[in-house]
Amino acid sequence: MRRVKTASGATAVQIVHERGRVVVGIDHLGSAHDDGQLELLLHTARERLHAGQQALELEVPVPTPMSASVGQPVVEATGSLIPWDALAGLYDALGFAAVGDEAFRALVLDRTIEPTTKVDTIRVLTEIGVRAPSRPTFRRRLQRSIERDYRTTVSEACYAHATRGGGLGWCSMT
Repeated sequence: MRRVKTASGATAVQIVHERGRVVVGIDHLGSAHDDGQLELLLHTARERLHAGQQALELEVPVPTPMSASVGQPVVEATGSLIPWDALAGLYDALGFAAVGDEAFRALVLDRTIEPTTKVDTIRVLTEIGVRAPSRPTFRRRLQRSIERDYRTTVSEACYAHATRGGGLGWCSMT
């Protein structure tokens, strides 16, 4: 989704379809001449981008504010550990910790933050302030995930999470 200024001074809202870095199509949603029209076009674009996607119902714990500390704060490093901790909590809440592989967990959570390659995974983890396993470690863990059938473990955890409040239902529209 992008905004483009037109020659008349309006703001055009477009959905750009790319394959890699090549633009393969553009859907022009319209041009806005004021903030209200722009917000409506952006809302329409978001709906089109997420059409057919269902929400995963999860209970996310609300972080507690840090207690007041004495003295002045000192920045030793920066990172994005709050989102990381939230994702790690959801990973555990879904039961994926049953896999028991921290490098695999880092790979899964990283790709939730930014879908990328194994090499770029190290960059993303480092940027958010998480210690990243090496590329050979990721390669070995992905091989281990096949050998130890992590797919079944994750599938069973998903099923257990989905049925924790009772059975599953199926609705058919015919």
